[in-house]
Amino acid sequence: MSQFIYGIDFGTTNSALVILDTKTNNVVKLFTTPSLLFFPETKSAREEITFSIGNEAIERYVENRRRGRFMKSIKKVLPNKSFIDTVIGYKRYKAEDLVSLILIHLKKQADEFLGENVTTAVIGRPVVFDENSEKDALAQERLSKAARIAGFTDFYFQMEPIGAAFTYERQIKKEELVLVADFGGGTSDFSLMRLNPEAVNQADRGADMIAQGGIYIGGDSFDSDIMWHKGTGHFGRGVKEEITPGKLIDLPLSYFQNICSWEKMNFLDTLRMRTNISKSYGFTGKNPKVKNLLTLIEDNLGYVLFKQIEKSKMDLTYNDETSFEFNQNEIDFKESITIDDFGQEVINKNLDKIEEYLMAFLEKYQISQEDIDVIFMTGGTSMVRPLKNIFTRRFGEHKIKSGDNFNSVAMGLAYSYKVVSAQA
Repeated sequence: MSQFIYGIDFGTTNSALVILDTKTNNVVKLFTTPSLLFFPETKSAREEITFSIGNEAIERYVENRRRGRFMKSIKKVLPNKSFIDTVIGYKRYKAEDLVSLILIHLKKQADEFLGENVTTAVIGRPVVFDENSEKDALAQERLSKAARIAGFTDFYFQMEPIGAAFTYERQIKKEELVLVADFGGGTSDFSLMRLNPEAVNQADRGADMIAQGGIYIGGDSFDSDIMWHKGTGHFGRGVKEEITPGKLIDLPLSYFQNICSWEKMNFLDTLRMRTNISKSYGFTGKNPKVKNLLTLIEDNLGYVLFKQIEKSKMDLTYNDETSFEFNQNEIDFKESITIDDFGQEVINKNLDKIEEYLMAFLEKYQISQEDIDVIFMTGGTSMVRPLKNIFTRRFGEHKIKSGDNFNSVAMGLAYSYKVVSAQA
């Protein structure tokens, strides 16, 4: 049996694989990639289906002038019962098929680095893929199938915030009661653990894992909030159409709900929906904002638009004001966003839900805020300032710690190998 195992964090936005040497319990190498897929258009059934992953997917997408299937946030498809498969070219891809392509990509890099085929892995999963238990089980089943397709014969699942906790444990000097808050693209996960630097190599850590929970809100939710408050008005929200002479009605709400998330935007890119939007364009007297909506869908500009949204969100990590602007294919607008607007108006409802969940989580397990020694915040979304302010206000700035926001989970998953394998 190989002395190496992999820790794999398949994320909504980015994915990472860590190689762990089980003899020394040290990380050997880290590989990362954006969780993106691009399939160029195929012109006939005889043409071979090709695809690109990660940064290369972005490059091919641009080179092909956005013609083809570009996929992001694939992790969010895992608990979706209505998603059976999707046809790309002449081939049907199930959710596990799409996920496996990214896992295979990471595994191939690691295997080539080691010069051997490693078939053992600890794979991360959020505390909740979905708050519906049936959908949550479906998501893990699909992730299991993806792991097998990728070539893993022995694999274990570990909660992602527990993985982050095992990474943080290697930084401390004394025992601490730690609340790990892992904020990703799709979920906000919490784990309360008693950590001790003298316990890092112990296999039995069951008594130290006190509580865990999560809510289905993450960075993608904040992106959707920005689009709703600052973007949809430029694509027809608020515009009325006159289907019956003399009677003005609002455009269908579904138009704007669907353009507020990347995965839902694909539902608009059908002949039926394009036809409906074209009719609405006529019924609004050819309103230029509705023309923007048509252009957004017909020219496949969703990814470009959401990159601008993400840029605006990240700008507010360091700046008190930024702009959300878009200038592509005759769509041209610019919206100012201040840090106060962002926290108090744009994402405030989702912030309130996260805070309410956190307080209920602590109350459920009868943990007082004073008892917690450290709040370890990780994940890319943890850098959102209004979110961090909740924890500063609740627990005090002196208790807030952070680490590698993008790789803490993957490293901790690998470190937890002895624990999960002992439990199996």
